[in-house]
Amino acid sequence: MKFFKKHWNTILFLLLIVLLVVPQTRMPIQVGIQRLFSFSPSEVSEENRESVQSYNWALQTLNGAPKNFNASEGKVVLINYWATWCPPCVAEMPSLQELYDAYGTKVDFYFISSETPETLAYFLQKKNYDLPVYIPQQQAPKELNANSLPTTYLLSKDGSIVIKEIGAAHWSSEKVTTTIDRLLKE
Repeated sequence: MKFFKKHWNTILFLLLIVLLVVPQTRMPIQVGIQRLFSFSPSEVSEENRESVQSYNWALQTLNGAPKNFNASEGKVVLINYWATWCPPCVAEMPSLQELYDAYGTKVDFYFISSETPETLAYFLQKKNYDLPVYIPQQQAPKELNANSLPTTYLLSKDGSIVIKEIGAAHWSSEKVTTTIDRLLKE
């Protein structure tokens, strides 16, 4: 007992290291840490906003049905690049599901992943998410190319990139919903 009292901090540190090495516990720990440090994303300043020049982007649903991004031209759109193996992506999914639940009929949502349909469907079912997930069939429009996961874009009706967030964020915040409400009125 005396040994544990004297070395409790070392034992706790070693236990944390072991938990981070074990794959079954590493992901939940990383997701939890990401959620603690996820903040509401900020808008891109008006003078620095890019606009999508082409909406021609072939996508495919998890069921194999074709979908073209051009169906969303003139609408408020949220695009999220993600993967099931990405801790920051998984960390922000609950807030994205909340945002989708609130705006799914008013905003066009695109959750883009290059994983197999089976992997994605299993993840969505396991987490009880009903997000519209698409697999890209060609390169995204150049303004929407993402090199990091997660990357999320919020587009106005005129195609301006109002929010570009790289990394996990809190998407169901009042700040984001206020921005979306404003964009829907424009």
